[in-house]
Amino acid sequence: MKTIAEMLTDLHDQIAAWDGIESVPHRFGGTEFKFGKVEIGHFHRGGMVDIPFTRALRDVLIAEGSAEPHHLLHESGWITYYVRSEDDARSAQRLFRLSYLHKVARRGRLTPDALRADLDGLHASDALRALIDKPVNAS
Repeated sequence: MKTIAEMLTDLHDQIAAWDGIESVPHRFGGTEFKFGKVEIGHFHRGGMVDIPFTRALRDVLIAEGSAEPHHLLHESGWITYYVRSEDDARSAQRLFRLSYLHKVARRGRLTPDALRADLDGLHASDALRALIDKPVNAS
């Protein structure tokens, strides 16, 4: 079984390999991932993951049991997720990917077909698809 540190290292390597992603130290410790000037999320050394979404996306993720409200910013679009196992690390990677896709799609950097294929791979619900795909459909 991997340690939390090993799982976070693996998670880091996966996310840092995505197109346009930069990995930087987070101001409160841990590692932050940015797409241009926009943060797609960060994790802390103890396995706590914080990811920004819109409030609507956050609400769907919480309703589906995929995340919890942010541990401090309860009324924001931020979510918190805890990595304690390899299954948790896979779920965290999915959450980071959803954040990434939402931000990339909003900037017109992904074709609708590519976005939908990625969402298929993530087994995104219809509710998540409607909110993430909306920026692409609107263009």
